[in-house]
Amino acid sequence: MTWTILIALPLIALAALFAIRPLRRAIVTRPLFAAYRRMLPQMSQTEKEALEAGSVWWEGELFHGRPDWNKLLAYPQPKLTAEEQSFLDNETAELCRLSDDWVSSHYDHDLSPQAWQYLKEKGFLGMIIPKKYGGLEFSAYAHSEVVTKLSTRCAATAVSVMVPNSLGPAELLLHYGTDEQKSHYLPRLARGLDIPCFALTSPWAGSDAASIPDQGIVCRGMWQGREVVGMRVTWDKRYITLAPVATVVGLAFRLFDPEHLLGETEDIGITCALVPAAHPGMETGRRHFPLNAAWHNGPTRGKDVFMPLDFIIGGPKMAGQGWRMLMECLAAGRSISLPASNTGMQKLAVRTVGGYARVRSQFKTAIGKFEGIQEPLARLGGNLYLCDAARVMTAGAIDLGEKPSVVSAIVKYHVTERARQAMNDGMDILGGKGICLGPSNFLGRAYQQVPVGITVEGANILTRSLIIFGQGAIRCHPYVLVEMQAAQKNDLVAFDKALFAHIGHTVGNGLRAFFTGLTGSNFVGVPAHVAPETRRYYQQLTRFSAAFAFLADVSMLVMGGDLKRKEKLSARMGDILSLMYLASAVLKRYETEGRQQADAPLMHWAIWDAMFKAQNAFEGVVSNFPSKFVSTLLRRTIFPLGRPYVVPSDRLGGQVADLLIAPSATRDRLTAGMYIPRDEDDAVGVIELALEATLAAEPIHAKLRAAQKAGKLEGRSAQDLESQALAHGVITSAEHALLVRARELTGEVIKVDDFPFDLGLQRSEPKPVAHRAAA
Repeated sequence: MTWTILIALPLIALAALFAIRPLRRAIVTRPLFAAYRRMLPQMSQTEKEALEAGSVWWEGELFHGRPDWNKLLAYPQPKLTAEEQSFLDNETAELCRLSDDWVSSHYDHDLSPQAWQYLKEKGFLGMIIPKKYGGLEFSAYAHSEVVTKLSTRCAATAVSVMVPNSLGPAELLLHYGTDEQKSHYLPRLARGLDIPCFALTSPWAGSDAASIPDQGIVCRGMWQGREVVGMRVTWDKRYITLAPVATVVGLAFRLFDPEHLLGETEDIGITCALVPAAHPGMETGRRHFPLNAAWHNGPTRGKDVFMPLDFIIGGPKMAGQGWRMLMECLAAGRSISLPASNTGMQKLAVRTVGGYARVRSQFKTAIGKFEGIQEPLARLGGNLYLCDAARVMTAGAIDLGEKPSVVSAIVKYHVTERARQAMNDGMDILGGKGICLGPSNFLGRAYQQVPVGITVEGANILTRSLIIFGQGAIRCHPYVLVEMQAAQKNDLVAFDKALFAHIGHTVGNGLRAFFTGLTGSNFVGVPAHVAPETRRYYQQLTRFSAAFAFLADVSMLVMGGDLKRKEKLSARMGDILSLMYLASAVLKRYETEGRQQADAPLMHWAIWDAMFKAQNAFEGVVSNFPSKFVSTLLRRTIFPLGRPYVVPSDRLGGQVADLLIAPSATRDRLTAGMYIPRDEDDAVGVIELALEATLAAEPIHAKLRAAQKAGKLEGRSAQDLESQALAHGVITSAEHALLVRARELTGEVIKVDDFPFDLGLQRSEPKPVAHRAAA
């Protein structure tokens, strides 16, 4: 009895210590609070604004450790209105027809005058602008669909439409502009009377855009015949898309008020202004030439250019609010533009390279049936299925009113990286056909220009190593931001509440990760209505979510503020979060599209690939953890019985490849929204026609082989065999004509272009016609 009391008393005291909150705060929390405040890294105002910008969406569920799959599946699938669908089917298709990537990039270095006029007249530059200002007022999903379709045809057209509808003057005006600014500029932007650009990047501040040296000084000056308080602005910007043709320039600079004309603050902060390109002192530099791209891009400069305070977007009251404005708008724009354009590029690659791999034969076999070719074909198909799922789901989030800053970074990074992989895989399959530029090369320009998407709107190295987890760890975690805010406000009560909820959260996720690892996650509950073939994926993702949440908390506890500088570990943590988001998008797509069994190989490949890579990212973090003891503890907790995932099987990859090399409803769903001309003079159109003819000719070729094996036919060339077969009645005249047609179309597909010795550089005559030499 005495021993029982002696043991029980300390336990009771300990329980009382934690149960009685005032006592807990005084004895436990207060010293922890003081230590936490000392450890908390200093945060600049721009860092704070970036962290607090936007909203938290599905990624928050994954960070919590117990994702609510019913919530994911309940998100409405974005749909086009009748007006939006008509615009996509008609106006967008017509703009594609007016666009020629080779002519634009090689000869004109611009869109054709007809294309420019058409996209202005039909409102392509005002898709995000409300109808009351003359815009189309399209949904984010419609915006994404339009950019995706244009990107399957011509990069210059897609970018010229994409930029005015992404981060730029229209987006900023809609959210922050004064009524006068909206009434003046939005109708002009909607009708294409003004072409906008936004100038942020400087030679001295690229990825570190918050450090822009461009500055404005508040001062007095003359404007329209009278003295007013304004700004004298000096800037030097580069890489500004559409700057060479822009009539109105959005400009970001740091504003100072040394004479205190606006108030007591001297360093007001980053400010965004809207300046007519014809304004005195505005200088548009010569064009950049980004990897043979035909869209306009170049520098803009100005020195001591006086402009009124009314040029500030939102008026004088928004002076110094520019970084917050940019971060909030970037989340929406980055969620749409680059995922759409790079998914479009992948659709182009899948449709054309898949068709080519069936039409092109070597060793009397279509190259798409070789296992060596099937491997990159499988990557092409599986990655496109995943990227399109993420594109659609994320655009749907924007239409729900979300501004998911972390998700925008995820889709920007992973879709552009997979587009790069797609271009590499496509070029590997095309071989010599791919490396010879010309009008019959359907992939060369996309291959050249894919690094542009990798670089813009946050370079991918930066996005992966600093932003996805660096921002997500604070923004998406259920307690970290609350703890930081409590520390900054010196609020002990709020900190105590968040801290102990955080401790319970961490312990719970650690136990859940260990238990689900021991049991193979077989006892994890998932919604009863999900497809049986996907049930295990939901269970394993729940396991990974708990493991990720536990790993994130342990990493922050062990490394504290140093985690910010452990960029490799941060990048791998970001990979885990990203891959869980992408896998979630795949599962949602499979359910939303009605569990198409023919599409199942694409879904399975995408999930296995994502989960295998997430598993490797876990291993990368754990193996490189600074504490070996903690590393061992983490490995035993997260993978107590070893790692469950391997690469997608060769058999599964072969099934995916087969879906790409023959016409089917699955192939059409995978490349839905692509512009596909039915024209044998078009590099894409001729592949479609040749594929159909090749498949129709295959049974006839089987007859020829049988007759040849039986000794009925002799001949060295295909033409000789076909003529003998016709003469001996082995095939009909209609079948013979089909064989000839298939051979002619295949010849057009595999031909490459050639040019005069000077490659047409001596342009005394307009646009020399390229000739195609037989392969």
